[in-house]
Amino acid sequence: MRLHAAGEPLREDQVPVPEPHEGEVLVRVRACGVCRTDLHIVDGELAASAWPVTPGHEVVGEVAALGPKAGRFDLGERVGIPWLGGTCGRCAFCARDRENLCDAPRFTGLDRPGGYAAYTVADARYCVRLPGDYDDVAAAPLLCAGLIGYRAYAMAGDARVLGIYGFGAAAHIIAQVAVAQGRTVFAFTRAGDEASQRFARGLGCAWAGASGDRPPDLIDAALIFAPVGALVPAALGVVRKGGVVVCAGIHMSAIPSFDYSLLWGERAVRSVANLTRRDGAEFMRIAATLPIRTHTTPYPLARANEALDDLRHGRLQGAAVLVP
Repeated sequence: MRLHAAGEPLREDQVPVPEPHEGEVLVRVRACGVCRTDLHIVDGELAASAWPVTPGHEVVGEVAALGPKAGRFDLGERVGIPWLGGTCGRCAFCARDRENLCDAPRFTGLDRPGGYAAYTVADARYCVRLPGDYDDVAAAPLLCAGLIGYRAYAMAGDARVLGIYGFGAAAHIIAQVAVAQGRTVFAFTRAGDEASQRFARGLGCAWAGASGDRPPDLIDAALIFAPVGALVPAALGVVRKGGVVVCAGIHMSAIPSFDYSLLWGERAVRSVANLTRRDGAEFMRIAATLPIRTHTTPYPLARANEALDDLRHGRLQGAAVLVP
């Protein structure tokens, strides 16, 4: 399912099975999660470098062929393909072990072929091993909702009371991690979204309400997964002194101006950019040990446009997953 121009529906195309080049693996796709970043690509909010684009960067599959010097995996082994698909390895950020900020990165489903397909290829160095207790559909959301959510969660430091804004795929995974680690979680949803609030409480959140509501206590850190800039001052208004607001999306609408008093008191606002391979290894170890249950809605690959539309309009609890 490929995007031929921004703003258009994806089209079902018949294309040859790709050949893995040096260092690459050919992967037979078993499942691919649908991420809000895919929506940003489809809607033209993230620019593609070449057309058409095959989206999808929460890819679970099995190695069907190995290119030369692709020695990390065996034929038939299950692998995950995340958003970060390649880096230059030479810039100052790569040299300082901050490859998520690479000056010349390549991203799965944007610059590299993604997982909305029966087969795809990936640089073996950037693929991850998946914990065995998750089936293919359940594992797919771990590869972005989980990984980017984990990077945002790590930026909260030792926060004991955590506020999560936008209770979608990433939030429902990270809320479970935080609760299992003994933290108190408050969930903020769209006004009137009682279904998401019940969903959040069912996952162990101590409180759930609308994004403009006052929670029962101030929070130490806020994680914003919804791409809504107005949530930044809203979160600052309920973060205690010395706390942090983490903007976890790759795209966000404009942040409105706000009074300095919201920021004063050594509160901080910061963003999350992509992920590193270390993030992948660390989070998959956590996923292997904690009882994370990913809530998924499977769709046949040919219904990718329907899955994207359901995500766009908030008709999902958890994550949509395409199955070829």
